[in-house]
Formats: sequence, structure tokens, C-alpha cells
Amino acid sequence: MSSLQIVGVGGGLEPGGRTGTAVAGVLSGAAKAGATTSLLELSEVPVEEVVAAFTVADAVVLGSPVYRASYSALLKTLLERTERGRWGETTAPLQGKVAAIAVTGATGHHFLAVNDLRSVLAGFFAVQVLSPGLYLDHGGYADRSTLTEDAAALASAHGAALADLTAAVRGSEALRALGPQV
Repeated sequence: MSSLQIVGVGGGLEPGGRTGTAVAGVLSGAAKAGATTSLLELSEVPVEEVVAAFTVADAVVLGSPVYRASYSALLKTLLERTERGRWGETTAPLQGKVAAIAVTGATGHHFLAVNDLRSVLAGFFAVQVLSPGLYLDHGGYADRSTLTEDAAALASAHGAALADLTAAVRGSEALRALGPQV
């Protein structure tokens, strides 16, 4: 079986921040497990380029800071512009894929924002989502672009688990065939 292709998407307002660092940490763990990875920052890359990357990827890591108890408007825009093969749409770039979530926030109080993103991915796009999702607050960072040792290990573990789940889904025609119900 060829190498897994995993694309990470940073949904923060500026590149190189805590969210991109968290996504990069997950991708690092996936790369150590043998996956080929890339990171795209929504603040720098057109939505169409990200959707095209979804098409060729086996899995995605979606990262977002928490704003007003939810994921970012940049990430919402990306998902709103990603077709799912229903109601006249001609593509479904996320169908049959696996996703990991990396959400960042100021304090631990915002960790439930992971659930909103998981729900949209699993229910609306029929993506197999790695649980429980990664949430990092300010305590997970040595500085803006460096995870603490514990946070780096946790992010890397999510990446390794994402690679394993992706290999399992890739090997299952039944899992890849599941699509949105409506």
C-alpha cells in the first residue's frame, strides 16, 4: 500500500500561530508513522486550493482557534464551500476520508468547541473523525510557535492514531463508501 497522504489545515487568522503549531504537531506524529504530510494555512491559501488538496488526501487535520465558542469563520467558509455530493453537487472531496481535529483556545473552558466541528464533519460530510479531538489552551505552548513537551507528545499521539485510523478506513471499502444520509 502506498504512503498515506494527510493534509493539515490551519484555520487561524494568521499563519504560524498556535493553531498552525498544533496542526503541525499532529502532522509530525502522522509523518513519524509513515504518512506524507503537508500544512496549508487558510489565511494564505485560497479555499479552492484547500478543497483540491482534500481530493487527493487520504485524511485531513482541521485546526481552528475558538472564537465565540465555535471554530473560526475561515474554517466555516472552507466547509461551506466544500461539496459533499448532494443536491446537484458534482464532487465530494471529504467523503470516505478520515479527519483529526486540533482546536486551540485561551483556557480549558472552550474545549467543547471540538464537538461542533466533529458533528459537522461526521454528520454532514460522513467523515470518520478521530476521537476525542485535540484541544490545547495557552498552557500547551512554550511560546506562540512551540508546543510544550507534553503537548507535543499528545499532538504526536493524535497524528499516529490518525495514520492508523486512516489505514484502517483506506482498507475498508464499506467505510469509504459511507456517505451523507441526506
